[in-house]
Amino acid sequence: MTIETIKMSSKGQIVIPLKIRETIQADEGTLFAVIDSNDSIILKKIQTPTKEQLLSELKKHAVEGKRRLTEKGIKEEDILTIIEKSRKHQ
Repeated sequence: MTIETIKMSSKGQIVIPLKIRETIQADEGTLFAVIDSNDSIILKKIQTPTKEQLLSELKKHAVEGKRRLTEKGIKEEDILTIIEKSRKHQ
C-alpha cells in the first residue's frame, strides 16, 4: 500500500499521484466511484466491460432464453404472435 500527501485545489480537484495511478492501472478517462466514509473518501476504480465481454454476456443470455423457450415448447416463429396477443390485452 502506498500513502502520499496531496492538496485539493480551490475547485475541489485532487491529483492522484503517478505511482498510485500506475499501480491501479488508471489512465485518462478511468471512471471512479467516490464514497464518503466518516472523515475519509474512498475512490473505487470502476471496471467497464470490453466489447468482447459484453458480447459474451449477451450470448449467454440468448442461449439461456432459447433453452427456456424450448422447455416451454415455444418456437422462434411463435414470438411475434405472442407479442401481438400481449399488446391486444393491454
